[in-house]
Amino acid sequence: MDIENLPIQIKTFFGLEPILAEEIKKLGGRKVEIKNRAVNCEGDLGFLYKINYSARTALKILVPIHEFKAFNQHQFYDRLFKFDWAEFMDVDQSFSIDATVNSETFKHSQFVTLKMKDAIVDYFQDKFKRRPNVETRNPDIKFHLHIDRELVMISMDSSGDALFKRGYRREQGEAPINEVLASGMLQLAGWDGKGNFLDPMCGSGTLLIEAAMIAMDLPAQIFRKRFGFQNWKNYDADLFSKIKEFRVNRVRQFDGKIVGYDIDARMLNAARMNVEAAEMEDVIEIKKQNFFDSKKELFPLLMVFNPPYDERISINDDDFYKKIGDTFKTSYPNTLAWLISSDLEAVKKVGLRPSRKIKLFNGKLETRFLQYEMYEGTKKVHKLEDKS
Repeated sequence: MDIENLPIQIKTFFGLEPILAEEIKKLGGRKVEIKNRAVNCEGDLGFLYKINYSARTALKILVPIHEFKAFNQHQFYDRLFKFDWAEFMDVDQSFSIDATVNSETFKHSQFVTLKMKDAIVDYFQDKFKRRPNVETRNPDIKFHLHIDRELVMISMDSSGDALFKRGYRREQGEAPINEVLASGMLQLAGWDGKGNFLDPMCGSGTLLIEAAMIAMDLPAQIFRKRFGFQNWKNYDADLFSKIKEFRVNRVRQFDGKIVGYDIDARMLNAARMNVEAAEMEDVIEIKKQNFFDSKKELFPLLMVFNPPYDERISINDDDFYKKIGDTFKTSYPNTLAWLISSDLEAVKKVGLRPSRKIKLFNGKLETRFLQYEMYEGTKKVHKLEDKS
């Protein structure tokens, strides 16, 4: 493995690829190329550690190690059996394989996963007369198998557990938003820690915590205990330690306010527990407050939220979304507000034309991330004033 010029593929959610590409460039990635739900780049070992530790919109970070074409299962097994697996793992390490298969030749991902497992185990048995263990729960080494028609790509998963598992979530809400999606939404909305932030339906507090992490420039994985690359044969503990120290020294003071409202006592309790686990009680304020009875208290203000939509939580949609629009208009002048919803009919009841619409997925649900600009008076009046 050439540790100076590693090919790296970073997985993300649909719609967040440009945000991830910017993060990669800022962290020093080379040859950055946007793909579908992924960004490819090059970097050295230090960059690989840095991107795992710091990138907010990365789901998992893969390093390709072997690529070939196979036209049947015998070729597939044979090429894998002949590969030098001992360069990448020891016989006494456990491993697991996850697979993505899009092929007429290899139709069943479970079958090819089993074949790859057999090839690896047989390789070690042949070479060392010992067999490594397959461990699905907590393996030392995670391999990723990708087959597109006849093209086979084997990668090592440098992250281990998926990177949305930040390590601060103690309690879940009814339908918690994924941490990577939450951070991506905040960055799409332009949140950079300047000004104040409100999530008026905060649930278990994910958007609040991610907003605070951005505002303070905290590394995304500051609470994580372990990464996959720490079990690799080329792991450089001193280098990783220096990278963590450098990033933590860049943490900055945040002078604004980050506030969350909710009306559900159980959600408020969950949010408080998560905020406490993230050690952010001094930065994030959580209030029992009905958004529909609230007034704008923070200036300037960015609002981003994930209101209930009927696939997740049963509500009277028409009335609910109409109330959101009414509250925007009457109580939040000169505010930029963003909300995410999969109910594209119900959001029309907001009664305001969104100035931006971005297609995202919340789990398997196709959603729209919508921006609303509230002006004092009408937009027309403001445009006339701007021209005068």
